[in-house]
Amino acid sequence: MSGIANAEVEIRDRRLKSIISFQGKASELQEYSEQLKKPDKDRCFSQCSDCAQGCAATVCYNVRGAAVVVHSPMGCFANTPQIHEQIKNSAAGRGVEAFKAQIICGNISEKETIYGGLKKLREAIETAQERFHPSAVFIQSSCAAGIVGDDIESLADEMAQELGIPIIPVFCEGFKSKIWSSGFDAAYHGLLRKVVRKPEKKQEDLVNIFNFLGSDTFTPILKKLGLRPNYLVPLADIDTIARMSEAACSTQICETLGTYIVDVLEKEYGVPKIHAPAPYGIDWTDQWYREVARVTGRSEMAEQLIRDEHERIRPELEELKKDLSGKKVYIYAGDSYAHNMASLVTDLGMEICGITTLHHDMRTDGKDVKKSTLNEMIRVAGDVENFTVCNKQPYEVIKLIRRTSPDFMIVRHMNMTILGGKLGIPCLLEGEINISAGYDGLLLMGRRIRDLLKAKGILSTLKEYNTFPYTDWWMEQEEEYI
Repeated sequence: MSGIANAEVEIRDRRLKSIISFQGKASELQEYSEQLKKPDKDRCFSQCSDCAQGCAATVCYNVRGAAVVVHSPMGCFANTPQIHEQIKNSAAGRGVEAFKAQIICGNISEKETIYGGLKKLREAIETAQERFHPSAVFIQSSCAAGIVGDDIESLADEMAQELGIPIIPVFCEGFKSKIWSSGFDAAYHGLLRKVVRKPEKKQEDLVNIFNFLGSDTFTPILKKLGLRPNYLVPLADIDTIARMSEAACSTQICETLGTYIVDVLEKEYGVPKIHAPAPYGIDWTDQWYREVARVTGRSEMAEQLIRDEHERIRPELEELKKDLSGKKVYIYAGDSYAHNMASLVTDLGMEICGITTLHHDMRTDGKDVKKSTLNEMIRVAGDVENFTVCNKQPYEVIKLIRRTSPDFMIVRHMNMTILGGKLGIPCLLEGEINISAGYDGLLLMGRRIRDLLKAKGILSTLKEYNTFPYTDWWMEQEEEYI
């Protein structure tokens, strides 16, 4: 039976043998991945974590014209208000009309966790229909709904018939997986089952870019090959999502986000996936252009483009390397996006003193593990001696950073800039993931780092006034996992 015929996608813990703890060399982790062998060490307690529902929300909340019913207690709804401003800023960066997310929480109570919450879910969907008149409704499940065993799938099918719009179950209960990125897969799986349709015609110049919110930098990147991006899923409407099967090929800004859906699109609808790392850094951008060009019949054009672009960026790149060569950087980001950043800083002549990723997929959907971005990172950046996998455990991270003494950090998440500042380390927040893509993205990254390093002095002073809750005894321990 086809994978998308099943109500739920298999979680990453089982499908990709994903892990949340590792300490060693990058080459050792790659060896474990090729052997599908779990590292021996693991932590015995968790200081904090995250939920798959949050990752599912980054897809569902941002679909233009759709509504989301969060079938959960109100606590699972706590991070919602900020999404409106994020959509507004991203829409401005892409030159498209902004909109407000349309979200309702079913507010499951103790009663529903005992007797079932389908009545309340139906009421919430009806309210969403009356209030928003949406083009589709996502139902995000939750731990409470999963534990009580509500038959969300049957209710969704029933109400889709009643309302005449797609009702899309997204099974993103946090207790099912230690890997919160499973929430991306759950949201994409719902779209593949309930929205995406067989192509009526192929659009030979259209490239699916599976992405987060962010500015429009892929239009100029692809325009050089006579192609155009189909940004998915944030800011797209239901009709655009339904027609993603018409694209010439599919790619993503990192494996963690998009390999599941690009693999299914290739198998189910014949949309080729790009077998190259995302375009971050010179080597990876070269590979990406060549693969996109090969699939779309533009190889000769791509070779000339690569030669011209190398020559164009060479003078400024050499100047940046003079300023940045030898600087030590620590990278803290999601699994594959950390590898992207390592590719970039290598081209700028910097030393990677450590990398921490939030999880690691031992396999990759539909792809040889020897072609994973971890292995590609090792090839372009060399082995990284201090490579760790750690799912937001401050008691570990603070020691790792102190031990490596970086000149600065590149981080993907806002809270890490605060920790870095308290340690006296300038932090570059890579929250806008699109701007670092392509050859111009490399130059922009270099300029941002050069400016960032000017803050070293003031942060060194602030460091003297900060304290942490960890004892001297703990900070002196060599072992990270206890």
